[in-house]
Amino acid sequence: MPPSLPIALFALAGFTTGSGMRMLDPLLPLLAADLGITVATATSLVAGFVLPYGLVQLVAGPLGDRLGKIRIACIALLLYGLGLLASALALDLPMLIALRAFSGCFAGAVIPLLMAHIGDSVPYAERQAAIGRFLTGMVMAQLVTGPVSGVLAELSGWRLPFLVLGLLALLVGAVIARRLGPALWHSPAGAGAGRGMAGYLELLARPAGRRLLGAAFFDGALLFGGAFPYVGSFLIEGFGRNAAEAGLIVAGFGLGAFAYTRLARRLVRRFGEGGLLGAGGIGLAIALWGLALAPGWPVVVPLQIALGLAFYMFHGVLQTQATEALPEARGT
Repeated sequence: MPPSLPIALFALAGFTTGSGMRMLDPLLPLLAADLGITVATATSLVAGFVLPYGLVQLVAGPLGDRLGKIRIACIALLLYGLGLLASALALDLPMLIALRAFSGCFAGAVIPLLMAHIGDSVPYAERQAAIGRFLTGMVMAQLVTGPVSGVLAELSGWRLPFLVLGLLALLVGAVIARRLGPALWHSPAGAGAGRGMAGYLELLARPAGRRLLGAAFFDGALLFGGAFPYVGSFLIEGFGRNAAEAGLIVAGFGLGAFAYTRLARRLVRRFGEGGLLGAGGIGLAIALWGLALAPGWPVVVPLQIALGLAFYMFHGVLQTQATEALPEARGT
């Protein structure tokens, strides 16, 4: 990692984009009441962020390979911050969905491109640990976003979390831009022509690539776009918790994720990547089944911790393998 761009700064960027994905967990009921809609209708805001977040990576990856990964990630982070600030001013649901989609488009470029840069810079034998340090930002987002978002919303409404996170994203983006200096506006030496769609076709032609993409789809669409965002609403509507309390309980996911970052090196040595992937998948299934049958909110607390640990056992392996799926074009 270049000394002028410490991995801690990348982790902060990961924190801001990870927070954008989880900030709505305790907010949906409050937001629905303020806009005069049902919670079920408000959940369209989740898809409005997650779908662009995933789809933009088809473009951002080749663009990063061509123009420079850190450059594109920095510009995307700044635009993401502007989208969050604009979201705080949204007047109705359609406007907020559009702004969430705008924010998701740019948030989706940040973490994959920074991770691809780590893949370019760190030998594979050391990469799991390096990615683990980078993921500290994402883990902290899982840990603190729910409680902070819930408390801010209880104090001053659902708009304040958007304002605070938008300012933080702009601050981190500005620091990265300052560190890059003139390099922000020029392609770095070694940036290639990129492979565009040819890179994706080459990846799909490889059996390992198809398995990786299938697992990543399950990971993103069914978990972050499906089960995870609704736990907060489940706690509020099903068990009578307020937004702050729901945020604290949801933060148990972050505790499990933090445990993974502390144990990752030992777990990989003990079980191997295949063992971690299998155990993580089984753990996810059991924890989600338990959430669906939970008789009361105290049961949700340990299940959230288990869910966070199992998810990162599964997700961490995918992220490490993704850096070697197409090493000649890691952004793709």
